[in-house]
Amino acid sequence: MSALDDRLAELGLVVPEGSKPVATYIPAVVSGNLVYTSGQLPMVDGAMSKTGKVGAEVSPDEAKALARISVLNGLAAARSAIGSLDRITRVVKVVGFVASDPSFTGQPGVINGASELLGEIFGESGQHARSAVGVAVLPLDAPVEIEFTFEFA
Repeated sequence: MSALDDRLAELGLVVPEGSKPVATYIPAVVSGNLVYTSGQLPMVDGAMSKTGKVGAEVSPDEAKALARISVLNGLAAARSAIGSLDRITRVVKVVGFVASDPSFTGQPGVINGASELLGEIFGESGQHARSAVGVAVLPLDAPVEIEFTFEFA
């Protein structure tokens, strides 16, 4: 087992096999020493974990947990592009989209689920730049979608 696998096991987490894209794109692209993921939905075993708008059908706490699932899917996408998660040296950027009820303004708190998990996994190298944006709707009625940029060696 690798150091990152040990850390994930310690946290009780498993990075899934990569999901098949739901449209015409690839899960991750490498450019130089960066890997950029496509938007990652909170899919588990090929199905959406929960659907709906945050602040209506989905609570902020549920959405925060869904953001954590999106991290694991983002790591799976990165692994598919670079071969091993042990090659990741830094989380550079996180862009989070939250399908929001019009009155919901807590998007940063939802995406904190992803940011906090990346910190738990990578420590100081998990600190990153970030955007958290509210949107009207996301693919497959997902409550969250998150893109990641990782640096690797």
